[in-house]
Amino acid sequence: MPTWTREDHDGVAVLTFRREPSNWMDLVSMGELADHLGALSEQTDAVRVVMLTGGLDGFFIAHADLDDLAKLAKGEPIEGDLTSWFRALTLLDTMPQPTVAAIDGQAWGGGCETSLACTMRIGSERAHLGQPEIVVGIIPGAGGTQRLPRLVGGAIGAELCLTGRIVEAEEARRIGLLNAVLPTDGFRDAAIEWCQQISRHSGPAVFAARRAVVEGLRGPLADGLALESRLFVEINASEDAQARNAAVARGASDLGGVER
Repeated sequence: MPTWTREDHDGVAVLTFRREPSNWMDLVSMGELADHLGALSEQTDAVRVVMLTGGLDGFFIAHADLDDLAKLAKGEPIEGDLTSWFRALTLLDTMPQPTVAAIDGQAWGGGCETSLACTMRIGSERAHLGQPEIVVGIIPGAGGTQRLPRLVGGAIGAELCLTGRIVEAEEARRIGLLNAVLPTDGFRDAAIEWCQQISRHSGPAVFAARRAVVEGLRGPLADGLALESRLFVEINASEDAQARNAAVARGASDLGGVER
């Protein structure tokens, strides 16, 4: 039975994870996610934003399946593809569309690492995130020691990995781990609306902006500026951009809807 389901909402593809009893992520489910993301990366005409969320009350992805980890430690066979975590998280990080983790409840360990691979993260008032692996004598193994410090800074990232401390929603927003905190009541619909602030814009421009920001931050400033310049020239010359610019110039459209 599939653990991931897809819905589409005006340019936002919503992938919902549901695995009883507590949304532990096993290899089979992560492989399923990777397959969804691979297909979505080819659907840029229809999908401008990809949102991940949890389908069990109080959970995003709780953490990696502890039974899988125990079998892996003993060298026992595990159902699913051992490369699935890498494939899925790499796609979240590199696919054309911006990816958003919509977290309503627990996102620990592998759940937190999955959110870190996304372009952005939003949470409900009851969201809580962390890398508690140190508590059970291991370390994060799906990017937590690398993506978390790059997002929140080296000192805070080290603290969270070394203490295993769990971060509640408001602190997560304050340190940059969450982009926004939305009310718990109606969170799913509010999260989709938040994503639609992006999906309503020109697809090529959204994809270029995501690429410029994400890839630009991986190298020196000069390289990032060169990438931005190249993408700007390409987008500015597109028929879509010229039509939109012309409409604004003649007053047929405006820049309304931009959040202040």
